[in-house]
Amino acid sequence: MKHDIVIRGGLVVDGTGASGHVADVAIDGDRISAIGAVPGRGRREIAAEGRIVAPGFVDIHSHLDAQVAWDPVLSSSCWHGVTSVVIGNCGVTFAPCKPADRRFLAEMMESVEDIPADGILNGLPWDWVTYGEYLGSLDRMPKGINVGGMVGHCAVRYYVMGDRSADQVAATPDEIRQMCDLVEEAMRGGALGFSTSRTRLHKVPDGRHVPGTWADTEEMLAIGDVLGRLGRGVFESAPRFEGDNEHYDKSRAEIAWMSELSRRTGRPVTFGISQADARPDLFRRAIGFAEDGNAAGAQVRPQTTVRGIGLLVGLSCSRSPWDNLPGWKALRGLELADKLAALGNADRRAALIAEADSASAWVALDRLYFLDADDAAYYPDPALSLTGLAASMNCSPAAAFCELSLRTAGRALFTHAFLNQRPEAVEEMIANPTVVLGLADAGAHVGQIMDASQPTFFLRDWVRDRGLLTVEQAIRRLTSDTAQLFGIADRGVLRAGAYADVNVIDLAGLRLPAPEYVRDFPGGAGRFIQRGAGYNCTLVNGQVFMEHGEHTGAFAGRILRSA
Repeated sequence: MKHDIVIRGGLVVDGTGASGHVADVAIDGDRISAIGAVPGRGRREIAAEGRIVAPGFVDIHSHLDAQVAWDPVLSSSCWHGVTSVVIGNCGVTFAPCKPADRRFLAEMMESVEDIPADGILNGLPWDWVTYGEYLGSLDRMPKGINVGGMVGHCAVRYYVMGDRSADQVAATPDEIRQMCDLVEEAMRGGALGFSTSRTRLHKVPDGRHVPGTWADTEEMLAIGDVLGRLGRGVFESAPRFEGDNEHYDKSRAEIAWMSELSRRTGRPVTFGISQADARPDLFRRAIGFAEDGNAAGAQVRPQTTVRGIGLLVGLSCSRSPWDNLPGWKALRGLELADKLAALGNADRRAALIAEADSASAWVALDRLYFLDADDAAYYPDPALSLTGLAASMNCSPAAAFCELSLRTAGRALFTHAFLNQRPEAVEEMIANPTVVLGLADAGAHVGQIMDASQPTFFLRDWVRDRGLLTVEQAIRRLTSDTAQLFGIADRGVLRAGAYADVNVIDLAGLRLPAPEYVRDFPGGAGRFIQRGAGYNCTLVNGQVFMEHGEHTGAFAGRILRSA
């Protein structure tokens, strides 16, 4: 018997947590047809001896909502084994949307997620009003990977309440009914769930908080009831933990209403959590509150990322540690070649160094860590801090920054973690089975951070190098655990009949080159990308999509719909 593809002799880690075993994987069409000793040949044979054969990774927290229209491979996710992404997080979506409201939604996305509004307005077709029509539009676009979405509270509330949706006012019973109707339409049209933002960090351009921030519990529960009545969908929240007291009463109350919603509707709830030195115990308390709710019948899953969430600093991205100073600020608007020319001028460089040496940087230089271009560590190693490097180079931090920038033609990058600042806290979170892996934020804050490489870092650092989890446990966390939470059927597992989203991984060869700053967004806008090494190939719906880090030309991705 002939098969379309046979992956031969790899260690099959099926995504369920079961022990890996050496086997062949046969693929016919878009599905896995057999796992075991496969006697029939494949029209294409993929040698996987000494490699891990695993399901494609399911990233549940991305903001690729706009990028899918102009970057169909969905980089940088494509380079890190991701075969399915969920968009529509944090309440910020492009549907439902009246034609007159397009600019508001685009500018809100720029304000919250740092995605250029002009690129959004010009890059998307905007051929929808309802959420179901929006998914239909995405369905018509070529996609290298699968895309599913949640309907966002911001768009729903603005559609119904207009400008007052961002004010600190309660919706009327009729307005809540209209919102519930829109959410039901979205769910019946295929949305994977509903998302909201309650954090005070998310604002619209005029400085008000995004629509939904101040929605009362009655509104939240009514929308949750829609999911419960339909028996499908996840409820996702960017929670409000700001301004808590030493007893964590606000955090407890925030998670209490999520737990109530989950118990009342029977639907899972997920929210983001991270560690910060300013409130070092908050993450632990939040997880504990969620576990208390689950013990009483809720399904609440905090989600976090697997390393520090960090700002990237370097000459290439127009961000230096001394942008608060006039001389350095003047460099920001220059092209990279002109910045390098300025640093190459001995007098100009000396003036910049003197200015920096006599003032304070906007970032702590002893917590600003250099990223190796070939294999970025992301460890908070004092020797790799700008302060530590300066000491080893016998010069000031500003002089070291200039020297490294010139030596690398401006590509030298540093990272400063502002969340998940302590590796031991990250370890505690990802070792906890209540916590789900998310918050990679692919597609968001494109000129500031780059965390879409989460799967590669997780497997390289926490599995291969540190042994925190077994390969089987780790693969499950990246695949079936996330897929099941979001109700994504037949993905995140390797078994006969499941969709053939597959990774062939050289665990020993996993590397994580430092991010690069490129200008490939609409209008020449800049962003960070980050490649990965160690993925022999990634298949999406039975077609080889990426091979040794290069796109094959296949666009087999589909829209993931709730069922």
